[in-house]
Amino acid sequence: MSAGTGAVGRIEAEFRDAGVHGRLHALDLDSGAEVAAGADEAVVLASVFKVPLLVAFFRRAAAGELDARAQVVLPPEARIAGATGTSVLLDEVRMSLRDLACLMITVSDNTAADAVMDHVGLDHVNRAMAELGLDRTRIVGNARDLHASMLADAGADDAAALWARLGEPGVLARLSALDPALATRGTPREMTRLLAAVWRDEAAPPDACALMRRMLGLQVWPHRLASGFPYDDVVVSGKTGTLPTVRNEIGVVEYPDGGRYAVAVFTRSRSTASAQPRADAVIGTAARLAVQALRAGG
Repeated sequence: MSAGTGAVGRIEAEFRDAGVHGRLHALDLDSGAEVAAGADEAVVLASVFKVPLLVAFFRRAAAGELDARAQVVLPPEARIAGATGTSVLLDEVRMSLRDLACLMITVSDNTAADAVMDHVGLDHVNRAMAELGLDRTRIVGNARDLHASMLADAGADDAAALWARLGEPGVLARLSALDPALATRGTPREMTRLLAAVWRDEAAPPDACALMRRMLGLQVWPHRLASGFPYDDVVVSGKTGTLPTVRNEIGVVEYPDGGRYAVAVFTRSRSTASAQPRADAVIGTAARLAVQALRAGG
């Protein structure tokens, strides 16, 4: 059931004003009403891929195929590019798999995500998505693979050199990580369906889904989806994704009256700047407009 036809025009205008190409899907988890703006276009997931990985992790744990409490040792040489969590630490880390999973969601820890991926397996992530009916969601590698591909495509030695070269002719177009035909990908609609499965206890057993909801609710970033709902009694759970020109977030917005809305917003900017406050903010604005339309009933 579609809702918010007028809201779609406002959402698209907000995307244009922010200098981004945006795609959105919002879903009322109880009524099934939706707001869609390019919801079935293929999009680059960036770090949003950690949500499919999280689901696959808990599904394998529930099936007895891995131990969520198993201790993992991360030596300093295991660190990969990233500005959060274990990725920035200097010494050896020992932590359970499920706590690493928590870090990969709450602070988007790339090193933690790859440790979880090592135990889950890439094929099992894609199998889990297929079993949930998300046929257009495809994970092609881990965070290390993503980082390595961008450096190779740009001919850069490190992240600083990569960002410095983005403005050079042809460099951005060569980054396969930004091409939905080649990179880890999905659609806004499939991402809200994935969140709906977690919130409805369909993605894994109820206790596992409860843990996933807890982790998504602890995400620390307030500048995208959560910025559209600055109210003490509205709970926003989510996961961001960031790459050059790419700003994404998927999440669930829960109101005190029981209303629950899954929202997926994916943007691609014309600017190559690393700091893009307008692109960040429009994610919250677009999400708010979509949820308002759902709550108004059309």
